[in-house]
Formats: sequence, structure tokens, C-alpha cells
Amino acid sequence: QALGGQAGIALIVEGLLINISDNPRIVHHFEDTDIDRLHDMLIEQFCFEAGGPCEYTGDSMIDSHAGMQINEGEFNALVEDLVDAMQAQGVPVTAQNRLLARLAPMRGDIIYR
Repeated sequence: QALGGQAGIALIVEGLLINISDNPRIVHHFEDTDIDRLHDMLIEQFCFEAGGPCEYTGDSMIDSHAGMQINEGEFNALVEDLVDAMQAQGVPVTAQNRLLARLAPMRGDIIYR
């Protein structure tokens, strides 16, 4: 609920995707991505990680990022874009930190894959 429920999570994801599209550090990683699917999977994942009623049905982070060779700076750029999207929606910092803490363990499954 601190993220604004399902509607709030959808707005956060939309903001994140816009931020990524404007971010020259990482946008190239999304050139061949099915953005509609990514949108839906991010909503599921954020909802699940936030303790909502959703179930994440997407691929594992290892499988999703295989061959991408994302480095730490690029990973951090995406996190910055996510924080900016949450701030734009007025998500309290404590709620932002809770979501980020739930997502942080995935870092090792994403970078240098």
C-alpha cells in the first residue's frame, strides 16, 4: 500500500521505463526487449517483492540477464532510475528503501551475466 497499491506500482514501472528510455547509460540494453512484457513482469515482480498479492511469473534474473554483461555502473543507473520513478510518485523514502532492500539480493544474478 505504501507504493500506492497496484495502480501506484504500475505508475512507478511506467516512470521507470520512461527514465530508462532517457538514460544513455543503459537504454542500449533494452533495444531488443519486449517492453510490454517487461512492463508487466516488473509490475508483478515489484508487487510480489512489496508483499502484495501478486505472483511473479517471469524468468529468473539469471536467465533474464544472460549475455547482457551489465556492469555495476549500469546496475546502479537502473536503481537510480527506479528511485527517481518512486520519488515522482511521492513514495515515502521508507517504502522505497523496503522495496530496494527486497530487490538488492538480485544484484548478483544480474551483473556480469
